[in-house]
Amino acid sequence: MSGDVLSNDQVAALVAAAQEGSLPERTEQPRARRSRRVRTVDFTRPTKFTKDQQRRLELAYDTFCQTASTRLSAEMRVPMRLEVIDIAQLTWTNALAEVPDPSVSAVVELEPHRTRMLMTIELSLVLSLIERVLGSPVGRRVPHRKLSDIDRALAGHIVEQLLDQLSVTWSDLAESSLRLVDLEMQPETVQLAPLSEPTLCLSMEARLDRDSSTMTMLIPYRAIEPVAAQLGADAYDDGAVDGDAAHKMLDAMSAVDVQLRAEVAAVPLAAEDVLALKAGDVLRFGRRASAGVTLFADETPVYRARPGRHGNRRAIQVVERLGEEHR
Repeated sequence: MSGDVLSNDQVAALVAAAQEGSLPERTEQPRARRSRRVRTVDFTRPTKFTKDQQRRLELAYDTFCQTASTRLSAEMRVPMRLEVIDIAQLTWTNALAEVPDPSVSAVVELEPHRTRMLMTIELSLVLSLIERVLGSPVGRRVPHRKLSDIDRALAGHIVEQLLDQLSVTWSDLAESSLRLVDLEMQPETVQLAPLSEPTLCLSMEARLDRDSSTMTMLIPYRAIEPVAAQLGADAYDDGAVDGDAAHKMLDAMSAVDVQLRAEVAAVPLAAEDVLALKAGDVLRFGRRASAGVTLFADETPVYRARPGRHGNRRAIQVVERLGEEHR
């Protein structure tokens, strides 16, 4: 009844009801519950590999693709091109699910650390390469079939050629080499890591003649853990400072024009409030006058200063340099 005005008769009726103890009971309104804030967490996308490690591995495999393309093109006598097309961090289970079916899986060991990773190659590409090794003409369509013992031996030889080239890359990365352990026809049966192990899934496209296939490298974190520090951003940083390079950088940057301005304080105002200002109005900035002014280089606060005068001109005196917490 908020907002309503009771008449005299209604007020008298309420007083009489109160004296008799027969006032209507008040019903409590249920309080509205605050909705809980829920944040969605995707456990299929771990973040164990750092961005620097991912970047270095991607660049290393880019180099491998270029050199392997040249070598295989010469040995197979047919143009072949390898290219990194995707890199993602998944769990081991989800990484296996990304492997095209059917594929041939090569269990690869990182020496001398004896950790293992998985290289998968689409069966169609393996069969095409086997046919080229056996002298099949270019452009001939290869029907799908299961690998025989001879096919497995030839496939192992092809994978070892790829690993020889990839070992050069890993030698530069972490002073390590790769060795073929075994070939498997069912990638999902290969268990090199726990199901939830963070795994880097690096996909490469292989274009042979007019066909396109996929090669995938699955790298569990435990496989690179012994060399993880060497894959970081500071892998080549020995702590030494190149003085000559620092002076050259300083010389190049010193000629850049930078706007320097002194700001007393700032306060946000709506456009209508700014237009309504008139002579004599006072704006409160919420800052003590003793705090001085702030000296900005473009939009970056760099010094605290004291306002003053130099002859007939306004001036400031630098008091202290501002730390990172003010920027």
